[in-house]
Amino acid sequence: MDKDLCGMLAFSRAGHDRDRVYLIVDQDEEYVYLCDGRLRTVDKPKKKKYKHIQIVKRVSDEVRECMESGNRPDDIMIRRTIEEFKKRQD
Repeated sequence: MDKDLCGMLAFSRAGHDRDRVYLIVDQDEEYVYLCDGRLRTVDKPKKKKYKHIQIVKRVSDEVRECMESGNRPDDIMIRRTIEEFKKRQD
């Protein structure tokens, strides 16, 4: 898969967390690693297969710049980004 997925928002499409919004913080050949800043923190990301997520969009410039500089966003930044996305959806 494309390394550009890091920093994007995604919906979970399978499992007990179906329809939850996450931020993709890492990926490998088979899995993406998802955080929501609450239950799934940066220290304990959720591991999910690509086929079980739906990519939503690229996130805020703040998160993108943080990830491009080689850092991971913190949980507060992830929560803020997801909350802003949910407000736009309503």
